[in-house]
Amino acid sequence: MAITVRDQKAYDDWKAKNPDPYGAATFRYAEAWGEIMEARLGQGEKLEGIAEECSHQADTEGITGFMYGIAVSILAQCWVHGEELRHWHNLHVQIGSEGEKANKSGGVLNPAILNVGKK
Repeated sequence: MAITVRDQKAYDDWKAKNPDPYGAATFRYAEAWGEIMEARLGQGEKLEGIAEECSHQADTEGITGFMYGIAVSILAQCWVHGEELRHWHNLHVQIGSEGEKANKSGGVLNPAILNVGKK
């Protein structure tokens, strides 16, 4: 099974520009995550109820936080369910209200950022 891509040219171009081991692993993770979610969505499940669990199932190589963020960006821009995933992700990783702002602007929050501050 492969993910249903809404912009094949953009996806293929992006993937071709990342043939190194790190980039290739990121694409393998994004594709696996999308495939697992797409199968479950096809069974009537809701993305917000499965995205996190599926992300862990797809992580067979030990991805980094940065790789996770890039995978979200890949799927958000190219996958048929990408916009829904982007909205879920931004709200899921936000600390304050920055996820809501990112959803309005079309951005994807970077989950690999360290936040140091006073409590």
